Amino acid sequence: MSLDGIVTRALVHELQALKGARIHKIYQPTENEIVLHVRGQGFGRKLLLSAHPSLPRIHYTEQPWTNPMEPPMFCMLLRKHCEGGIIEEIRQDGMERIVWIDIRHRDELGDLSIKRLALEIMGRHSNLILLDPASGTILDSIRHVTPAISSYRVVMPGTAYVPPPPQGKSNPLDVVGEAAFAAELEKALQGSGGRAERKGNGSGDRDGGVAGSGGGAGSGGEGGEGGGRTDLSPKELAGALVGAFSGVSPLLAKEIVHRAGGEAASLWPAFRGLMAEFAGHRYEPTMIETPDGRTSFSAVRLTHLQGTERSFGTMNECLDVYYGDKAERDLVRQRTTDLARLLANETAKNEKKLEKLRETLLEADEADRFRRLGELLTAHLHQVKRGDASAEVVDYYEEEQPTVAIPLDPLLTPTENAQKYFRKYNKLKNSRAVVTEQIEGAEEEIRYLESVLQGLETATPADIEEIREELTEQGYIRFRGSRKGANGKKRKGDRPAILCYTSSEGVPIYVGKNNTQNDYVTNRLGQPTDTWLHTKDIPGSHVLIRGADFGEATLHEAAMIAAYYSKAKESSGVPVDYTRIRLVRKPSGAKPGFVIYEGQKTLYVTPDEALVRSLPSAVKQV
Repeated sequence: MSLDGIVTRALVHELQALKGARIHKIYQPTENEIVLHVRGQGFGRKLLLSAHPSLPRIHYTEQPWTNPMEPPMFCMLLRKHCEGGIIEEIRQDGMERIVWIDIRHRDELGDLSIKRLALEIMGRHSNLILLDPASGTILDSIRHVTPAISSYRVVMPGTAYVPPPPQGKSNPLDVVGEAAFAAELEKALQGSGGRAERKGNGSGDRDGGVAGSGGGAGSGGEGGEGGGRTDLSPKELAGALVGAFSGVSPLLAKEIVHRAGGEAASLWPAFRGLMAEFAGHRYEPTMIETPDGRTSFSAVRLTHLQGTERSFGTMNECLDVYYGDKAERDLVRQRTTDLARLLANETAKNEKKLEKLRETLLEADEADRFRRLGELLTAHLHQVKRGDASAEVVDYYEEEQPTVAIPLDPLLTPTENAQKYFRKYNKLKNSRAVVTEQIEGAEEEIRYLESVLQGLETATPADIEEIREELTEQGYIRFRGSRKGANGKKRKGDRPAILCYTSSEGVPIYVGKNNTQNDYVTNRLGQPTDTWLHTKDIPGSHVLIRGADFGEATLHEAAMIAAYYSKAKESSGVPVDYTRIRLVRKPSGAKPGFVIYEGQKTLYVTPDEALVRSLPSAVKQV
């Protein structure tokens, strides 16, 4: 992962500004994250401590977090032992991705004591542990580890704190001299079974040194003249660096090898140069997006990668930007899994219903045939007697007047058989109107479900509850309590928070990101002179340009926003209708987000995420 020991070192160095600051508030917005609101001399910051299995990290955060109504037990314990406390020390365990935060706090008796928060950034084994450093006893952790889970250590309240198992690697900042460097690499290669043979020097059956010209380990093998092993590929060199030194990730190792030109002989100078920078806390926080869409970050410029590079003033800022959208999408996905499944099931149910209704409609199209058979049978009743299985009659509806066979029920009289055909005709004739109405209803419901699903895809954590309330009101899920009153209805005056962009011309552009917000934007926020936009025949957001004084740039940007917040986000040439808000109305009894409009014109745009993100935006209660 990009967050290696070097990045952790850079973060911890920047976090030294928190020493002496007071922890004002503690929140636990998710099951894996803790946010400390810290106040110091002339500043206030939010510090995120995450033990997320796939997104573990520590950094200042400017991202908005929605906190649960009831704080979890671990959060309550942290408040008891740490809220109001002073941060005494923040340090890293060697070059490992383990950060210790010591907090001075008064206990229930008023005595000062030190508590320690240990954040272990270890992928799916990540954890945040509160312990008493004096006794080494764990008070609690954000994730419990029982003996059934790990035979190495137990992480439970009351047990002794045992650090994660050591990796047996050397600290890269402590390496002195090329010989020591070569020895560490050789040891890593031997430990990983990476003893590559020399090639082209007449002694391919002997091992040599790794780092070339510096003497030391392995430099005097037969056939070598102090040149060391030169046959290792860049991939093998990077693997040796990762295996030898703690805090060096595969990403950083590739960068070191790249700066060495992929040559073992140049590896030590490249390594030494970067480690000297890190030892002096000189970092270059960088994030780069490669053409394949992958994004990486590091405490150093990643010259071995080609793509869009972005530099940051601090490592904390770099991480907050990198993880901001990623963490939010992950949180939304966690909280909406049940809603996505519900919508998928309801959509499948309606599609199956639609298929059966269309089959019924095809049968109804045969109604006239049954009427004709009834009339032909009535005209030839004198030729038919009870017990006949069929009747051969002349079809006078056809010009050639061919003879047709009409199936009969032998148990019925000729008249009863004719009446049976007329009854079937009437049933199918009447069902056509009913089935057509049911088909329209099923199609409308599928469109509605698609609009809710589109809202989920663009939702922020703050939007999720509105979508749940909407589905509750529509009867898809049972009422379970939220911002509503006791009867399950929304309180009067409830106003959703609306995302508002500011165009390049300074004009406000409001965006409804779900049906609740769409209804509010269109039916309550919109004024007669405002311009309303929506993707043509595609589920998406209602977009509103405030006022009539705007130019083509604002109209184009609003259309871009409408396309971006739609199901056609990844498409090109997306049609976007726009018209005056006074020509938009919601039919009586229509589902949330459904409107009809007239007088529209259509723009065709290709969604550009970079353009949308470049526009100033804020969430407003309007």
